[in-house]
Amino acid sequence: MESVITGKAYVLGDNIDTDQIIPAHFLSYNPADPAERKYFGMYALSGVPEAQAGLPKGHTRFVPENHFKSEYTIVIGGKNFGCGSSREHAPLALALAGIKCVIAEFYARIFFRNSVNGGYVVPLESKDSLVGKIRTGDELEVHVTEQYLLNKTTNHRHDLQPLGDVLPIVEAGGIFTYAKKAGMLR
Repeated sequence: MESVITGKAYVLGDNIDTDQIIPAHFLSYNPADPAERKYFGMYALSGVPEAQAGLPKGHTRFVPENHFKSEYTIVIGGKNFGCGSSREHAPLALALAGIKCVIAEFYARIFFRNSVNGGYVVPLESKDSLVGKIRTGDELEVHVTEQYLLNKTTNHRHDLQPLGDVLPIVEAGGIFTYAKKAGMLR
């Protein structure tokens, strides 16, 4: 895990569900097959309704058509991010699209655990709502261990909640890597 994550923000609203993050009809791709795995990144956030997407005018998709990565590296969400089904593919799709972390007011528990356990994206919580304070395309600097976000575009600082007991798992890159390092697995 990087202690400082930098990049462009992509802002969403409340109740972004796992079917919006990776629609069910793209689950036919096999994440274990490298030739197919990249398609999860291509179709990440393709189920978000256009009215809810934080794209500036002139942009049509989170990941440009016929590309596998987005220009954005940090997702800003509202309340209940990752609600819906317990789809492990949701944080994987965001990671494959190039997302390093998601910052939301709070998460659906299963999305949070899938993000941490798989080591896909760092799931951070803001102390107050960032939707409306950060715009899609703003350049951000996320200080994970110091628990703050700096919006380099506006020069505003926002405090984040500590990761608490999951920090060592996030730092290790996932639950299995953590368990091996801790001597829990051979």
